[in-house]
Amino acid sequence: MAVALGILVLVIITVLFHFLSPWWFTPLAADWASMDLTVDLTFWVTGVVFIILNLFLVWVIVKYRHRKGVRAHYEPESHRLEWWLTVITSIGVIAMLAPGLWVWARVVDVPDDAAEVEVIGQQWHWSFRFPGEDGVLGQTDVFLMNVDNPFGMRPDDPAGRDDILISNPELHLPIGQSYKFVLRSKDVLHNFTVPQFRVKMDLVPGMTPYAWLKPTVAGRYDIMCEELCGIAHYAMRGAVVVEEQAAFEDWLATYPTYAQVLDRPPPDLAAGQAQYAVCSACHGAQGEGNEMLNAPRLAGQGGWYLRRQLENFKHGIRGGDARDSFGAQMAPMAAVLADDVAMANVVAYMESLPDSDPPDTISGDTARGEVIYRTCLSCHGAEGQGIWSQNAPRLNGINDWYLARQLENYRQGIRGSHLQDLYGKQMSLMSIMLRDEQAVRDVVAYINTL
Repeated sequence: MAVALGILVLVIITVLFHFLSPWWFTPLAADWASMDLTVDLTFWVTGVVFIILNLFLVWVIVKYRHRKGVRAHYEPESHRLEWWLTVITSIGVIAMLAPGLWVWARVVDVPDDAAEVEVIGQQWHWSFRFPGEDGVLGQTDVFLMNVDNPFGMRPDDPAGRDDILISNPELHLPIGQSYKFVLRSKDVLHNFTVPQFRVKMDLVPGMTPYAWLKPTVAGRYDIMCEELCGIAHYAMRGAVVVEEQAAFEDWLATYPTYAQVLDRPPPDLAAGQAQYAVCSACHGAQGEGNEMLNAPRLAGQGGWYLRRQLENFKHGIRGGDARDSFGAQMAPMAAVLADDVAMANVVAYMESLPDSDPPDTISGDTARGEVIYRTCLSCHGAEGQGIWSQNAPRLNGINDWYLARQLENYRQGIRGSHLQDLYGKQMSLMSIMLRDEQAVRDVVAYINTL
């Protein structure tokens, strides 16, 4: 009887949890209500079967419980019962599968008026590409991918010259416009998912699968990878901003076409040196850094990372938190760089500065730090050299006091809290493994040995 009562309580709790649970679908923000219908139908079919089978089990346990002097009747086969089970099971399976097949037929049938955007996944980053005026995406080649051509664009393909390149995990879409998402992976299996849109699809290396949807509600939504793609899988975040057509066009105009990337003039080191004169007051003439002025070493850091941080300071993405007093100092300094040309010049000059190791100022348990760093090396490299394709900056040779401060800033939410700082958000999620200040000191002490 205790077993029967336990099963009955389990059924009651399960039903109550289903209806009272706060964890449910996010509000629908796309033209895919039919997707919700198929899931609801599956819940009802499986839920009813779950309740019936368990209540039947309770009845069997009670009715046929052991009683002295009563012998069970053994009937190994019942054709009548088998027919009933076959028919009822078939009806349930058809009820679940038939609507799904109808919805899948819609998923693969892209509307004629759908615009197109390419979604590119890599460990652990999203980027996007829009076709230009010709409406055709240019060809790409994985062997052409490098720090200057992260999309792998083929320069000999004229169809790609007007493609708009979004090297940023934030995608904007106009409300009410159907879009076909052409999916491309640079490395491993990923999955493009926006829960509010309901449609999801795998990104398979060597293939270009697709999905489509029509955003119906303006707002900002999270992009997630729902395929286990590596150690930072859960931190592979992006964002979709659904807005009016005019706002979308203004946003799109801020990004370059491939032709504009190719036509950029080479950086002017002399002009960059003149602009760096302002920076040298804190960071030193050779970019060696100055702890007394809380200015980290710049020499030896990747130019792509330096540029991103300058842009983040300039646009308030970094340094906007009231607790980040040192970051706030950088915001007006970055504003001195009037345009992309000035930014490119000063970054190129900083890249030309001589590389040398700064003195160590932090000590800790390097053995424990090595264990912690095993997670970090997946992005930053085994020697802390940084990997541009992982959007992970160099760590070795960077001031240890600066690294410790930034890790603490991530742990406390001082960095990575801005909506547009999606790379900072990744680090905030990863920094959870640093349980206390000593863990920070240990891993920084180990980085000093690299």
